[in-house]
Amino acid sequence: MLKVYRSNTQGQLALVNEFIKGTWIHLINPTEQEINDVVLAAQIPSYFIKDPLDEEEKSRIEKEDEGTLIIIDLPIMTPNGTKREKFITIPLGIIVTKDFLITVCLKETPILEDFTRKKIKNFFTFMKTRFVLQLLHAVSTYYLAYLKQINRKTNEIEKELRQSLKNQELFSLLNLQKSLVYFTTSLKTNQVVTQKISRGQHLRLYEQDQELLEDVLIENRQAIEMAEIYTPIVSGLMDTFASVISNNVNNVMKILTSLTIIMTFPIMIASIYGMNIPIPFQRSPHAFVVIMIASIVISSITTFVFWKKRYL
Repeated sequence: MLKVYRSNTQGQLALVNEFIKGTWIHLINPTEQEINDVVLAAQIPSYFIKDPLDEEEKSRIEKEDEGTLIIIDLPIMTPNGTKREKFITIPLGIIVTKDFLITVCLKETPILEDFTRKKIKNFFTFMKTRFVLQLLHAVSTYYLAYLKQINRKTNEIEKELRQSLKNQELFSLLNLQKSLVYFTTSLKTNQVVTQKISRGQHLRLYEQDQELLEDVLIENRQAIEMAEIYTPIVSGLMDTFASVISNNVNNVMKILTSLTIIMTFPIMIASIYGMNIPIPFQRSPHAFVVIMIASIVISSITTFVFWKKRYL
């Protein structure tokens, strides 16, 4: 998908049908023809567009002739076939040229939709440096928001695990742990890219954008710290509740075994008196009552002993 946006001096964003100076070229999983069209119009190497389409591509920044390629990892939330979402990261390519700003991504994401839906203040397609910084700031903000969601989901799973005998919640924690590892790695590489930008060697920096650049660095650092705090917490919960689940299963087995022993005595007495041989009290009119009382007494005594020893 290829879309071209242009904003006027009042900040109004509109779709246009041609590549003109000051436009934002937005590519989402583009076709080969769309890639060739943008490469010819912007006069950039084709790998500038193709590299960000590789899910394994790492964050980096490089400059060639008049074009600068910035690749960062942005967070997305996807369903994983259960009631719980999965958090992953995918590359986002930002290409800055003399006339255009180009974004390349495999999927449409809420981060980019915030720009197309005009939710970002003071956003102009022709102010390329500010646009890049606003993108970086939006990415850091979403990392923080998703990290809070991960923490909330961890608390929900913790409540479920207290009574659980299944492994589903542990698998959910495992997914969250993997997400935190992805987030931590991506945030650290994004921070390196942002620090390189702050030196002014790859992008021209303007004085009015310094505060925004500092905000990006601060929010990204906060996200890294949050991810590093949550990671050992989730890991510790997995270890703890793996033991809890095992202990819950052992408790159930202990109760079932105790109940089996308690029921053994009445069954054994009934079996003995069901034999077709001479037995005590077989001609007594009170035999049934005596047998039932004896069974109840023995079972009660066994139950009391097990209760005192906390087997029940």
